[in-house]
Amino acid sequence: MRRQERKNFLIIDAHALLHRAFHALPPLTNKKGEPVGATFGFFSILLSVFSKISPRFLAICFDLPVPTFRHREFVGYQAKRPSMDRGLSDQIKRTLIMLGDAGINVFSRAGFEADDLIATVAKEVAKKVKKVFILTGDKDLMQLVNQKVNLLLLQRGIGRFSPVGPKTVEKRLGVKPSCVVDLKALVGDSSDNYPGVPGIGPKTALQLLEKYGSFDNIYQHLDKIKGINQKRLSDGEEAGRLSFKLAKIIDDVPVKIDFRKTKWGKKDLLRLKEILAKEGFASLVRRMEKDFNLEVKAKEQIGLFS
Repeated sequence: MRRQERKNFLIIDAHALLHRAFHALPPLTNKKGEPVGATFGFFSILLSVFSKISPRFLAICFDLPVPTFRHREFVGYQAKRPSMDRGLSDQIKRTLIMLGDAGINVFSRAGFEADDLIATVAKEVAKKVKKVFILTGDKDLMQLVNQKVNLLLLQRGIGRFSPVGPKTVEKRLGVKPSCVVDLKALVGDSSDNYPGVPGIGPKTALQLLEKYGSFDNIYQHLDKIKGINQKRLSDGEEAGRLSFKLAKIIDDVPVKIDFRKTKWGKKDLLRLKEILAKEGFASLVRRMEKDFNLEVKAKEQIGLFS
C-alpha cells in the first residue's frame, strides 16, 4: 500500500486491535509482572498503520462494558460470546490511560457500540477530508464503505491489514455496501446471535436481493415469491425486521467531534514515543525513530521487548 497524502482521517476500532493482539501475541509482562501483550500489540499495529497511511487526523473508538440499545431490543444479542478475559480487561484500562496521556482523542458513549461511534465520526468527518480509513477486524463495518470511506481490515498476525473499498465488499459478500444490512437481516449473524429469516440461507438471500434490491422491497413483493421461500419469508418477517434493526450501524450518536483535538502530527508522535518509552516498549520506540525520523534520547533506550 503506497503512502497516502496527509489529508486522511484514521478511525481505530480499539477493541478489534486489542482482541487481535491479545490472542496473537505471547503473554508478555512488564517488570512488575503485569500482562501487557495486548497493549504492546495495540500500539505495534497502530504504528504499522501510521507508516502506511500518514493520517492528518486520528480518533479511537471504544466499547463500554455496559448493555447497548441492541441488548434492550433483543435479550439474546451477543449472548453466545464468551466473557472477556480478566487479563484483557486490565490491559484495555492500561491502553486507555496511555492514549489519554498521549493526548489521543477517544470516543465512547454508554448505550452504543464502538461501531456506532465509528459510523458517526466517519459520516461527519468525510465531509471535510480527502479520505477516511477505519482500521478494524469487524466485517460488519463493510456497510459503512463508500467512495470516501474505506476499511483497513486486520489480517492474521500483527500489523497486517488489507484495504477494503466498495468493489472489494461486493466481491467478498456478493452485495454492494448499501445492501450489507439487507443481507444480514435475511441470513442473520451467529457471532452477534440474531436469527435473520429462518430457512433463508446466503444463496437464496443473494438471489432475492439481486431481483428485488432491498429487504423492504422483498416484502413489498412477497406475493410474487413462490413456494417455500414465500412461507419462510412470511413466517420469519418479525425475526428478519428485528435482525435488520440489530445489524444496522447507526451514524447519529450524540457526540461532539472537534477537529482540533483529532489533529495528528510529529509533535504527537514524539509525545507517543515518550509514553511508549516510559512503558518499557523499547522496540516500538526504535521503530518510531526509524519510521518517522524522530530524535533519539539516550534514556529512552532502556526498556523491555527489545
